[in-house]
Amino acid sequence: MRWIRSLGAGWLERFVARSVAPPHHRRVRQVFLVALGGIYFIAFTSLGRQVLGLYGSRGILPVREVFDSPRLNALGRRRYLQVPSVFWWGASDTALVRGIRVGQALSLAVMAGLVPQPALAVLWALYLSYVSAGREFLSFQWDALLLEMGLLAILTAPVGLRPGPGRREPSALEVGAWRALAFRLYLGSGLSKLQSGDETWRQLTACDFYFETAPLPTRAGWYAHQAPPRLRKAATLSVLVLETAVPLLVFAPRRVRFAGLGLLSALQGIIFVTGNYGFFNVQALALGLWLLDDAALARGWPSTPPPRPRPLWRTGVDALAVAPLLALGASELLARLQRPPPFPRWLEALEQGLRPLRAVNGYGLFSVMTVQRPEITLEGSEDGRTWHAYTFRYKVSALEAAPRQVAPHQPRLDWQMWFAALGSPPNWLLALVLRLLEGSPEVRKLFAHAPFEGRPPRYVRAVLHDYRMTDRRTRAATGAWWTRERLGLYLPPLSLTPAGEGSRLQWYAGE
Repeated sequence: MRWIRSLGAGWLERFVARSVAPPHHRRVRQVFLVALGGIYFIAFTSLGRQVLGLYGSRGILPVREVFDSPRLNALGRRRYLQVPSVFWWGASDTALVRGIRVGQALSLAVMAGLVPQPALAVLWALYLSYVSAGREFLSFQWDALLLEMGLLAILTAPVGLRPGPGRREPSALEVGAWRALAFRLYLGSGLSKLQSGDETWRQLTACDFYFETAPLPTRAGWYAHQAPPRLRKAATLSVLVLETAVPLLVFAPRRVRFAGLGLLSALQGIIFVTGNYGFFNVQALALGLWLLDDAALARGWPSTPPPRPRPLWRTGVDALAVAPLLALGASELLARLQRPPPFPRWLEALEQGLRPLRAVNGYGLFSVMTVQRPEITLEGSEDGRTWHAYTFRYKVSALEAAPRQVAPHQPRLDWQMWFAALGSPPNWLLALVLRLLEGSPEVRKLFAHAPFEGRPPRYVRAVLHDYRMTDRRTRAATGAWWTRERLGLYLPPLSLTPAGEGSRLQWYAGE
């Protein structure tokens, strides 16, 4: 009986200590920074596999064109604020690759806990350098989210060569800023769906289309698409609840907040396996760490020495750095309302000044659900009569090819091809055709297979198809994951102008 009383007294002591004592977050910060370093490593490694094909001198959108722009250079020194990038001082292919290698090395340093604050500062500036000049291929919400997380991490990280959990606790304002970011991320997605007026969300039919029309579907998404209509409707309703009501639990008491974290993490896990959204889901899961406290991580993480008192001056410095970001985040969320309150001029000026830094961003995926799946097929020809398709690495193409799990890798050309099919041909697609006709080896490496054994074709065209997922019976009988119907030409045959006139496109009317 004595050991029972002893056990009960120990449990009661721990319960009182956790309920009365202020929560600690040094261990949470340490684990989060390891996760953030991993996310940076994924982002730089993923971009490195594509950087020359997208932005090199023979890439689709050479980054050098941005820095040679007469419009930007006419701004004088202000051009560095308009497009903040280290590549103003050199945008060669070597510099682009070297930037990736530096990003990977610093990411590993952050994961190892080495000089986290300076390393995070350089990582943020380096990734901003690519995003600022990256145009369409670096315009995804997870790129903006990584920059916002990176900037806040610089302000939160402990100082020192190898500080471990740090000598001092993160301030309440810093913890509040991280939780506010998680709140804006989820609630912004929910509000965008409710305010879009999209009928699929209002009628709870969004999941009837979501798995089939996702930019890069997965095999798990194909099976989810076969679910009964009632289950898909329940899934749609669950998403709306999880993105509008559950985010409020971010600011709830400890145990209720943990329950909300479990629900939001489950949502991210389901999205991860049913849709390829780069490193977005990993970011959202990492943000959830800030809904915990050190006591929640005590069993799986080494104990930390007692923190040092936080000097008053440091609290003031943190407030000056973090409070503006909190104010901008609140104004961004309030601006989504139909009648947002008037904002002070200083806040508007601050927002405009920090906009090129992507310090605070709006979030909201799939506010309007795509109900059809048009897909572009690029084809090359040597005679204008016989056409051979280019095979993308990840984009939907062959009917018998199973959808692939790609995330957390972000294949940026494959993603943008999905967007291009929804409208008229964008300029970057014409630039892609031009590079294929020129035979750029860097661009050719973006494809799984390019016809003509490394030789450039004489003509390139784009064909549009409508894709639909097969059902279980068709899949068992034919082995096909997709059916498709030809809709017509998306781009008529194009060729290069005659030799001596430069590399320009011209329409090919046939021989």
